[in-house]
Amino acid sequence: MKITAESLTTLTRNVFLAAGCEQAEADCVADHLVKANLSGHDSHGVIRIARYLPWLRKGLVLANQKVKVVIENDAMAMLDGCSGMGQAIGTQAVRMGIEKSDRSGVSVVALGKVGHLGRIGHWAEMAADAGRVSVHFVNTTGLGGVVAPFGGMDRRLSVNPIAAGVPVAGADPVILDISTTKVAEGKIILARTRGEALPADCIIDGEGRPSTDPNVFYDDPGAMLPFGGHKGYGLGIIADLLAGALTVGGCTNPANNVQLHNGMLSIYIDPRLFGDESFRNGEIRRFIDYVKSSRTIREDGQVLMPGELEALNRKKLLRDGIELDGSTCELISEACESLEVDTSLLRTD
Repeated sequence: MKITAESLTTLTRNVFLAAGCEQAEADCVADHLVKANLSGHDSHGVIRIARYLPWLRKGLVLANQKVKVVIENDAMAMLDGCSGMGQAIGTQAVRMGIEKSDRSGVSVVALGKVGHLGRIGHWAEMAADAGRVSVHFVNTTGLGGVVAPFGGMDRRLSVNPIAAGVPVAGADPVILDISTTKVAEGKIILARTRGEALPADCIIDGEGRPSTDPNVFYDDPGAMLPFGGHKGYGLGIIADLLAGALTVGGCTNPANNVQLHNGMLSIYIDPRLFGDESFRNGEIRRFIDYVKSSRTIREDGQVLMPGELEALNRKKLLRDGIELDGSTCELISEACESLEVDTSLLRTD
């Protein structure tokens, strides 16, 4: 079925209000999840409602939390996320990083012990909207340790996404948003929900054999594989060290496998520090145009900048509506019914 972004946002907001989130937090979580759907990343969109609600009920993530400052100076902060909702806590942390870079030009914010932070590209976009260059390294401290190291078959790492953003004057920013695995775990959840096969070389079973069956990952259990072999593995190690050892959260640790906590180390740069703004803006635009002028392999193809596909998706889906598959609708309906939230917005004529 198709649903407008406005209706889906209203429905999602109502779910989290009913689950105990205050208005501002429910708005924040709903906006973030629906923007993931609009960006074409359904794995980090409203399908996550079905995971977040049990965590809230069990106290594994807490509503209406504020970040706790552990260490702070003019240019950096170490923050404890207090097991709060990742979208709300992440917003607080990114705002602090932007504000500190206003004063110092460059800032670093280390955030730990926070619930699932959602689509990490959102934070790079938020910084770019404020005119900041940013880089974000994320890990999961234990429950998300589902990735085999290069050359190994046992679960040892998290998917450890990395995002970066560069604002572009008069145009959408360049946004890189990748997991260090071939696919994010949310893609496996989505494939399992939809009864679809995974691409090759994404997962292995418990004996290290390649598989495309998402059920193998959960039931065998298997492990996810880093992208690009040793290259993705190396980036995953760096992300875990930066987002884990430099925050209050810690690196991937099986002793922490009851509760999902993310850690995020973020660097914010005010590009105005770096000389002539006119030259910088012109050079960014010239370089983008030069790269995009490449001949395309397909006659009807085009060269896109990182983040451009998401921007195109948002324009299209805001106009045409968001497509939700039957399984996702069912999961959302069940969540709504458990909280006595009206599901009429999910119904089609």
